[in-house]
Amino acid sequence: MNIRNGFSKIVMGSLVIIGYLPVSGQKVEPPAPVGPVPSPAQLAWQQMETNAFVHFTVNTFTDREWGMGSESEQLFNPQGADAMQWARVLKETGFKQMILTCKHHDGFCLWPTKYTEHSIKNSPYKNGKGDLVKEASDACKKYGLKFGVYLSPWDRNRADYGTPEYITYYRNQLKELFTNYGPVTEMWFDGANGGDGYYGGANEKRKIDGRTYYDWPTTLDMVRQMQPNVIFFSDAGPGVRWVGNERGMAGETNWNTISPDTLYAGKAGIEELLNQGSEDGTKWIPAEVDVSIRPGWFYHKKEDSLVKTPQQLFDIYLTSVGRGSVLLLNVPPDRRGLFHENDIKSLYGFRALLNRELGKNKAQGASVTASNYRGKAASYAGGNVTDNSNETYWATDDNVPTGSVEINLGKMQTIKYVMLQEYIKLGQRVKTFTVEVWNNEGWQQVAAGTTIGYKRILKLAPVKAGKVRINITASKACPVISNIAVY
Repeated sequence: MNIRNGFSKIVMGSLVIIGYLPVSGQKVEPPAPVGPVPSPAQLAWQQMETNAFVHFTVNTFTDREWGMGSESEQLFNPQGADAMQWARVLKETGFKQMILTCKHHDGFCLWPTKYTEHSIKNSPYKNGKGDLVKEASDACKKYGLKFGVYLSPWDRNRADYGTPEYITYYRNQLKELFTNYGPVTEMWFDGANGGDGYYGGANEKRKIDGRTYYDWPTTLDMVRQMQPNVIFFSDAGPGVRWVGNERGMAGETNWNTISPDTLYAGKAGIEELLNQGSEDGTKWIPAEVDVSIRPGWFYHKKEDSLVKTPQQLFDIYLTSVGRGSVLLLNVPPDRRGLFHENDIKSLYGFRALLNRELGKNKAQGASVTASNYRGKAASYAGGNVTDNSNETYWATDDNVPTGSVEINLGKMQTIKYVMLQEYIKLGQRVKTFTVEVWNNEGWQQVAAGTTIGYKRILKLAPVKAGKVRINITASKACPVISNIAVY
């Protein structure tokens, strides 16, 4: 048999048969990336989905949110502190990373740094021999959690804050944190920069230029040399950005891309931009949703009855992870140095609710019909959205920026949620989409949205349906959808 350009010639004695055979084995190229795409570290960060913040310092004992920097080291004495308890609870309730406030604005350090006396080494905790950064890092290792550090750029204790010498101090402390405590997945620094402070006894207001004072590019390059894969969080990245509020809500439209050139920590009036991102942004800088389980960020006994309920935490999950972001939930240890019983109860209740509501995907393995798929190749067919793999996807031909997939659930089922995921290794593409269900009488639209990104979860009014159809109605290029789940 000789095959050329799909034709075959088969000679059998004196019989000659000439006909067309479809060309098999011809490779269909994947879609080209569109716009900025995530780095491997950013993608791994996105896949964690739920992380935890641990706010703990002298504020826990003074009942304040922001210390002035004049607090005595003797105040810090959590006699029952147990970082293993923190890590165990977080692990058992589904969190993937713990970020510890190693130094808040008051300047008190939770490790025995050699660069200041305002640290745990001069506290009663373990007779000055304690190191809560090490204890937290060790606990994370034991329970399989990633570890992150928060080091406030603002320091109300330092006499040299506002001078070049302070930047040297800040960088020296980063060197300690990034060389003595194992892998650090995320470095967190916020936009609280300057104002009233003790400043070594000066008791005055100090202002700095947030755009230039810290010289962040030099500092971050220094950290990267120690740990190349660390993710940097700040108002504008460069690894991940603030979501623009502390209410637990990403934008319903949430682009992972943004142009950071004009953004810097502490700049006023950028909350909406940070919340929604930019469709034409020049960098991939996804949003992180930071929110506390209590009204405050540090423990206050008066808030013991104000801990967010499991339902409130689940609702926050839907407006953070369910809108393409990562949830960073703060759980502050109390004066014992333990997560409070009320917080623990709520965390386990949240995990149980999440497992109940989003635990069984009714679409897994279901048959799928696509309006178009790339080159009619099985590797891009509609069935890839129900195979429970993040590495396969449905994609249309390059000249087809819209399309639909219809999922047959096999029987009438009650549907409360629909989850969608783009294959973001090739960029974020979808601009608008709709969700329809088939109820034996016709198609009925039950939801609509704008962006999808890594994950989009839509809560529906419960509806009975045997089929679900997702319509991509506008996209920057051919849609690339990796997963669709129905709960």
